Amino acid sequence: MSYVLGLRCRECGREYPKDVLYVCEYCFGSLEVVYDYAKIKKVLTKEKIASRPKNLWRYRELLPIDKEPITGFFSGFTPLIRANNLGKYLGIKELYIKDDSVSHPTLSFKDRVVAVALSKAKEFGFNTVACASTGNLANSVSAQSAFCGLRSFIFIPADLEMAKIVSTLVYGAQVVAVEGNYDEVNRLCTEIASRYKWAFVNINIRPYYSEGSKTFGFEIVEQLGWKLPQHIVVPVAGGSLISKIWKAFQELYKLGFVEKPRTKIYAAQAQGCSPVVTAIKENSEIIKPVKPKTIAKSLAIGNPADGYYAYSTVKESGGWGEEASDEEIVEAIELLAKTEGIFTETAGGVTLAVTKKLIEQKIIPKDESVVISITGNGLKTQDAVIPKLKKPWRIKPNLESFTEALKTYQG
Repeated sequence: MSYVLGLRCRECGREYPKDVLYVCEYCFGSLEVVYDYAKIKKVLTKEKIASRPKNLWRYRELLPIDKEPITGFFSGFTPLIRANNLGKYLGIKELYIKDDSVSHPTLSFKDRVVAVALSKAKEFGFNTVACASTGNLANSVSAQSAFCGLRSFIFIPADLEMAKIVSTLVYGAQVVAVEGNYDEVNRLCTEIASRYKWAFVNINIRPYYSEGSKTFGFEIVEQLGWKLPQHIVVPVAGGSLISKIWKAFQELYKLGFVEKPRTKIYAAQAQGCSPVVTAIKENSEIIKPVKPKTIAKSLAIGNPADGYYAYSTVKESGGWGEEASDEEIVEAIELLAKTEGIFTETAGGVTLAVTKKLIEQKIIPKDESVVISITGNGLKTQDAVIPKLKKPWRIKPNLESFTEALKTYQG
């Protein structure tokens, strides 16, 4: 049974039916899924959620599908790790890492949103799915569409990391490398979506797709024993994840699962692409587009679709925003690996680097609970750290050679 009432414009409030729509025809505001929370409250309990399989569909009543899901059966419910080693280094008493670097099947949080989007695309009768992507979404759409037997077209910037291109091509998707940045790719895809009957997961069915990000927030709360963290740091690209985590907290409050949210949410962006953080610091609702120049390609969206809502989330929660340089990103990737044994991609490096700055600036206090959002795996962006890593010892296959090398060991 579906508990979706329909779609609603996030600007003027005009309501629409459940359909392939993503923008208000009156004010051009973006559309969002609306639920019947009164009905959900009657049927959904913490106990019912706990009894279900450990995947994103354990929160099905709060997700926008009407029929049975077709993928995502092993996606979600990634670890929430008590990061004692990193916490000691940063001086934080209660530090957690929400680790989507081990998400099934493609090692990023995008597996959540794609599972929802493809299930909805199937309901709408699409047999071809597509996306504009900076990498992680490309991986997930290609993998899950292969699993579901759907044809897929993947549009990416031509200069994307090779590991992400390979991790898309291997599933048999038709990959289209566009000679331009993500914003140019996205504009092209919007034109293509208007001509072909394809489900572009982050364009024409975006209202449904973006709801999958809520599960990241639901899981954090459930894994904390149905308690909200006091602080959470979230990487910002298009702006959907950070705003949907906030929506997840609000929904759990409406259902009576948690007390009124007082979590402060912080936006993390790369120095070479930080339109949302700039707006936060300037206290301006206007998100000024920028031309990205950063090693954090998964966050390199200069004109974020949900930038205003990311800004609003931070302001409403009482949080803040900060940016990280390329050098700080790489240092943070190494720090996370050396303290917690987690290899994150550049987006995670941004998130940790920003967390470190916010602690040093005394914006995040050291005696309150903090969650760092890690959204992708470092195997996808190895080129970013290779120049800084130590070279392996090279020895002869005998004990004497090893003993000689050991004498010079400085580690």
